Amino acid sequence: MAPSKKRSVSSAQTTEPSSKTAKMDLNSKVDEILRSKKHANDVFDLLQVLQSEKEKSVLGAVGACCRLFCELLEHKELYLGSLPAEDDALRGYFSAEDKYCIFMRHRYNSCVEILLEHLSHEQHEVKESALVCLMKFAEAEGQNPLEDLDWTEHYSFPRELILAVVDRLLSRTVDNSLLISRLQEFLEKDDVRYYVMSSIRENVGQVMDKSKGAVMPVYQSNVFTLMSSISVPAKESELTNFMVKQEAKHQDWKAAKLLEHKRVFERMWLGFLKYKLPSNMYKKVLVILHDSILPHMSKPTLMIDFLTAAYGVGGAISLLALNGLFVLIHQHNLDYPDFYRKLYNLLEPSVFHVKYRARFFHLANLFLSSSCCHRWSTIIPACLSVCGVSHLPVYLVAAFAKRLARQALTAPPTALLIVLPFIYNLIRRHPSCRVLIHRPSKGDELLEDPYLMDEEDPAQCCALESSLWEIKTLQKHHHPDVAKAAMLINSPLSEQEDDISEVLEITAYELMESDLKQSQTKNVPLEFESATHFLKGTVLGQHFCLE
Repeated sequence: MAPSKKRSVSSAQTTEPSSKTAKMDLNSKVDEILRSKKHANDVFDLLQVLQSEKEKSVLGAVGACCRLFCELLEHKELYLGSLPAEDDALRGYFSAEDKYCIFMRHRYNSCVEILLEHLSHEQHEVKESALVCLMKFAEAEGQNPLEDLDWTEHYSFPRELILAVVDRLLSRTVDNSLLISRLQEFLEKDDVRYYVMSSIRENVGQVMDKSKGAVMPVYQSNVFTLMSSISVPAKESELTNFMVKQEAKHQDWKAAKLLEHKRVFERMWLGFLKYKLPSNMYKKVLVILHDSILPHMSKPTLMIDFLTAAYGVGGAISLLALNGLFVLIHQHNLDYPDFYRKLYNLLEPSVFHVKYRARFFHLANLFLSSSCCHRWSTIIPACLSVCGVSHLPVYLVAAFAKRLARQALTAPPTALLIVLPFIYNLIRRHPSCRVLIHRPSKGDELLEDPYLMDEEDPAQCCALESSLWEIKTLQKHHHPDVAKAAMLINSPLSEQEDDISEVLEITAYELMESDLKQSQTKNVPLEFESATHFLKGTVLGQHFCLE
């Protein structure tokens, strides 16, 4: 006999359960429902507590509902196929068993709707518990599908449930980064990861198109947090961890193929990046793009437009775009005729102060190294002159050395300890640039520097007609380490290049600590005439003295 429809619970119901209901043993209720169909209506009590305003009551109900419906799915006691309306089921020609399954399937759907709403609950524990329960439902549905799916396309995976979960996680108003981190353990499943990526792509397209591509900081932050936690296996043989068990007859399942994973990963990121991003999001993407995005794409060259646009923005964003461009140029034969011109123009005073300074000089060192010139020479204009073993034109190397030397006049000591060895290495690699050090002059005549600092084209800046007098000036620098480094230009440079990796990360704090340690071993004179008054003639001098 089918259960009577004496009570109904919808996802919108907010009736607070009675004290008797709140204190009932939920696990006993579950046992009774599973033991006998005559207790089927007790499921309404579980759903009612699930909508309680008390956190502990909700947590208990989530666990009880999770156990109940997972067992019902396992025992195939939920109606399979297209679900008829409850009123039609009661009036229709269904057996008592089918009526029971239809009744429980409707209660299961109500439970899922309530849990999806709880993903926006004020209490994190409730949100986390609801997420875990929904993912267990997804696993149970995967093993015991409720719908007849396209087996070739989706196998028996509960795609619609995952799509609904992703939609709630990608909130438009609430930062869900903590809740998204809880999803990590489920993303280890290869099929879950595949359908999460597919759901993100679909969700982003719908939401951003509806908003006409406007910047949505909270939503885009949630999307980035979820996407940046996803990585694709390197080999197809690593695709072995599935939530839904595979069968030999379903070898064409897309979620079981590495190429399909790469494709959906690629479409997910391209779909996200085609819309306008907040500036801080732009930087976050560029920071991880070279090692967390490009290696997992089936066609990394599709990122060319995004990276070249970022490289042309200027400032820190251009610095961060260098890593991605390096990968595309070095590994995927990207042709970029204006690359070195834009790199040259990135050498502004701000480059010595940004937190990406070490990354920039590391990459600039690679781009200007002779060991890579067989590749770099294909992305710059025809060389005017070739320096030794390098294929870089001498004017280009001289322009970089001269611009760095000019910027060094106002750079902090920590930057100078990078810049000076960097310039020396350029001269070592390209002997034709030694003319910048040994340029003859007529006696003590003061010559006007022909170098054009404001010229954006390194071929037209006249660096080769100039000299590195700035380094001579730095020999009088107030910091002894800088002055010592600048003095090296007075003698012939050794053939061995300096290892700048040791100083790339140096900070002002570390430099001061080093100075203090040295000062402890010797007396440092501070004043050659002893002071007898403290700020004589000022208010402080009237109240303080040095006696």
